[in-house]
Amino acid sequence: MEPTTLIGLGAAVCTSVAFLPQVIRNFRRRSAGDLSLLGFSLFTLGVVLWLAYGLLMDDLPIIVANVFTLGVNLLNLGQVLWYRRRPAPMPPAG
Repeated sequence: MEPTTLIGLGAAVCTSVAFLPQVIRNFRRRSAGDLSLLGFSLFTLGVVLWLAYGLLMDDLPIIVANVFTLGVNLLNLGQVLWYRRRPAPMPPAG
């Protein structure tokens, strides 16, 4: 494998896993209320466009990175939508 491909794959891995801690945090807290739906939606659109570009250019690092990042961001978007649809917890009585 070419050095440029290895560098590209390394960058892809780092960039892609950057959002995993947020998914885990949302799941543990059962909340994603502090996340911007618009921000994640725009970012996800950008990832879809990068994926299309990678496919058109047959560029493996771009394809791999954006397939993974798309999955992680769809999880984030799903969490934002899921946790926002639930009613807020009731404060304790007393």
